[in-house]
Amino acid sequence: MRYRNPRINGAKRHVLAAALASCLLMASGAHAQSTSSTLRGTVTTQEAPAPGAEVVVTNTATGLTRRTLSREDGGYSIAGLPPGTYRIEVDAGGRMTQQVVTLAVAQTATVDLGVDGAAMADATTLESVEVIGVSVQETRTSEISTFITPQQIDALPQVSRNFLAFADIVPGVQFEEGQDGSTRLRGGAQNSNGINVYIDGVGQKNYVLKGGISGQDSSRGSPFPQSAISEYKVITQNYKAEFDQLSSAAVVAATKSGTNEFEGNVFYDRTTDSWRATRPSEALAGKLDTKDEQYGVSLGGPIVQDLLHFFVSYEAKELVSPRDITLGTNIDPATVPDDLRDLLGSVTAPFDMDLYFGKLTWSPDENNIVDFTVKVRNESEITGLGGANTASYGSSKDTEETRADLRWQYSNERFLNEMHITHEDSFFAPRPVTIGPGYNFVGGPNRDAIINLGGGRDYQDKGQKGYGFQNDFTIFAGDHTLKMGVKYKNVEINAFEQQPYNPQYQFRVEDIAAGYTDPSQVTFGAVVPGLNDRNITSKNKQYGLYFQDDWEVNDKLILNLGLRWDYEETPGYLDYVTRPELVTALRGWSNLQNADYDIEDYISNGNNRDAFKDAFQPRIGFSYDLFGDEQHVIFGGLGRSYDRNLWDYLALEQSKGTFPAYEYRFAAPSNPDCATQANCLGEWNDSYLDPQVLYALVAANPNLGGEINLMNNNLKTPYSDQLSFGVRNTVGQWNTSVTLSRVESHDGIIFSLGNRWPDGGFRDPNRPGSTWGGQPWGFPIPGFGTLILADNGIETRANSLLVSLEKPFTEASNWGTTIALTFTDAEENRSNAAASDEHYVFDYPNLDEAGWQRAVGVPRSRLVATGIVGLPWDVRLSGKITVESPVVKDAVDCYTNAHPQDYYCQFNAFEVDGTFGHRQVDLSLTKDFRFGEDYSANFRIDALNVFNHTNYLDYDTWRGNFGGPNPNFQARNGLATAWPPRMVKLSVGFNW
Repeated sequence: MRYRNPRINGAKRHVLAAALASCLLMASGAHAQSTSSTLRGTVTTQEAPAPGAEVVVTNTATGLTRRTLSREDGGYSIAGLPPGTYRIEVDAGGRMTQQVVTLAVAQTATVDLGVDGAAMADATTLESVEVIGVSVQETRTSEISTFITPQQIDALPQVSRNFLAFADIVPGVQFEEGQDGSTRLRGGAQNSNGINVYIDGVGQKNYVLKGGISGQDSSRGSPFPQSAISEYKVITQNYKAEFDQLSSAAVVAATKSGTNEFEGNVFYDRTTDSWRATRPSEALAGKLDTKDEQYGVSLGGPIVQDLLHFFVSYEAKELVSPRDITLGTNIDPATVPDDLRDLLGSVTAPFDMDLYFGKLTWSPDENNIVDFTVKVRNESEITGLGGANTASYGSSKDTEETRADLRWQYSNERFLNEMHITHEDSFFAPRPVTIGPGYNFVGGPNRDAIINLGGGRDYQDKGQKGYGFQNDFTIFAGDHTLKMGVKYKNVEINAFEQQPYNPQYQFRVEDIAAGYTDPSQVTFGAVVPGLNDRNITSKNKQYGLYFQDDWEVNDKLILNLGLRWDYEETPGYLDYVTRPELVTALRGWSNLQNADYDIEDYISNGNNRDAFKDAFQPRIGFSYDLFGDEQHVIFGGLGRSYDRNLWDYLALEQSKGTFPAYEYRFAAPSNPDCATQANCLGEWNDSYLDPQVLYALVAANPNLGGEINLMNNNLKTPYSDQLSFGVRNTVGQWNTSVTLSRVESHDGIIFSLGNRWPDGGFRDPNRPGSTWGGQPWGFPIPGFGTLILADNGIETRANSLLVSLEKPFTEASNWGTTIALTFTDAEENRSNAAASDEHYVFDYPNLDEAGWQRAVGVPRSRLVATGIVGLPWDVRLSGKITVESPVVKDAVDCYTNAHPQDYYCQFNAFEVDGTFGHRQVDLSLTKDFRFGEDYSANFRIDALNVFNHTNYLDYDTWRGNFGGPNPNFQARNGLATAWPPRMVKLSVGFNW
């Protein structure tokens, strides 16, 4: 980008950088969430304060201009600046100077302006100036944060165009790709639900489903077009009081805007199965036909020069990805019939996405900016494949999302006001690929899944729709920057589901081995008669208030003092009334008379539930500049941050009561006591394949056998407490940071078994002292089914050492690198934590007995290093290295506490053998071809997983039982591997 200054004309080009640019010295960020930047500092003449000096700041791309006069002490402040490159011009009593700086997203930049008498007349001999603003990492802040720059987004290799994929170059952050290709962002030991992403100051929170942000629950898609993201900032801890609805990492992203020049880009990426290595699961049958195509276009420019600009972007993905069908955990392949083993292998799963973004920016004068943005996202994919699920058992899932934001910002030298009016409409609708019976083959003592065929279980319509208003007001009062804000949202959330949609017939491989080929049980769902509307909706209202004081105590010490309060009303939970017939059954259930919980805590009359009012969140931070030169800064902080409860969990109280699941058993070798069980249908009959016959079984008493979910009447909101202490150093061009951190999260929702034995106990009274097993599954609510209770209980704790080294990429040096090291000791109290979002415990009455385990999926150490270097002939080389220590897997252990029966078990996590866990090296080489000053083409080759490291996913997690240890424990269980294998991706683009 080139800027020709109309006030400067004359001689040569490229008299720049040293003459025009000064180092950008950062102070505390006062506008972290809103993405706008603040420029502040002191104007001096002859080293004395210069009151009344005029400071004019001009965005070199858009012409946006802001001006102010310096105060009596020479200080000045200009707020509300979009990130970008700015020319600063100072006139102090006829003495003039200028500098060029680059402001990153959500920064407060301190630039002291010394006017030494150098007249502008000397500079007017220049014909033109190539504007290169110098920027330096933020140091005087208590936040633990890192900037993801435009150069990194543009240059670093990646598998797909998901802008969040670069966030893992920040210590303490993981960008994870699941076995189904879905992606998610995770901070520390908490699951992905705890994050939030703020686009242009507006949170993208998912109020219904997992994933943290809307559209990222089990999706291979991108939350936002990468070509529309200018840059972003990742804050892992010590965020200020303006941040809401999160408990782990925050991402603050700024979108691109049009400029005074018409600019555009077209790109096309492609890779196929012929451009990748053969995966282990394809070694015998050969590679599957797969492809990855991504293409798009962006365009921006002026509608009216310096006044009204536009920017539009479109991106598409067309993927066909392999999925590995493998035996379930703890299954001995020798016990599986040949015709089932033949179903193992790989299948393909298609995915299509269209992403649209549009933005209008109006700057009517020097004090006002008005933005209007719209994002539209449409996805269609086949999901739920892989593991035990064959192609017929998958789901066809559609995701649709529209978000709009009208932002008005008013600023002057004393205050800044920013207002947003927002609209969101996001829905998720999976359906079974096959309509018909589903067949589940299971084996082993825990009936672990082996293969699933036929019609799947999944049928949902879930999402959120509504509007919001938020306003942030900032006052600049000398040494104090005071910020306060209010937020209100009115959102209708929906969690409609029918699970299982298709009847599911279960077969035991042990029965098949004994010559019995009929199912041993059937599970199906049915609508409870008389219910007209089964949409599980809640018209939620959300309120937020905060106050923040960033106080520059002196030239070394900055204190960040904030307090936030959030409140949410969820009528679907608060006003719910437990059905009278269920209340009667619960209160008359003798099994609960001596139970370890009070059933009255879960019976709702519509008036005995209150919204959580105690979400007060102090946020305190400090930074101390040891020598007052911003080279060596000690920082730290402590605070609390509340997230929210997912409606998908809370809605189970209603959805399980409107479409309950029923289970019936048949006489089979694996069901020797079938005749004594109330849900036994006797011998199998083919008529049970007819759904109408199944529905007739429950028509007379639709409650009998239906699962009942009850929520605690005093549910709290999950939160985390954060504590950190660190030091930052700037040595030459290098920036370093070393931080000690502790994060504890509390009050995550856990679902447990509410059934009890006749004596009120959770364990079989005939096996006193047993540590596991003997749960009272056979004692449901009289006249109903199994009782499931929801309470607060999930906790995590993580102690981390976060180390960051960075040499920023600059045009002058033509290279840059980042190194992020994370050492974490993380624990969680979830039992059977097969995944980081596990929220059920059935092996213990509650989590008090589960004990602490190492956090699943959190390696003890993790290294992510990146590099970008410019080579001759407009060639650029970049790379990314990811190395982790072995991952942690949860294991079932019935061997350590050996006993002549399998009721003395525990969960006992282990670390997979080996020196390394996940390893991947990616490289990218780009060649630019320029056609004059305004046009260029580029050709790019990404080589992903260059050394073809095989990152296996599945391991045998059965330690053994009283009969002896499992000889296959910790061995690989199947050939499923993380994506990608070694792969080459070609890209072409054209820019103007």
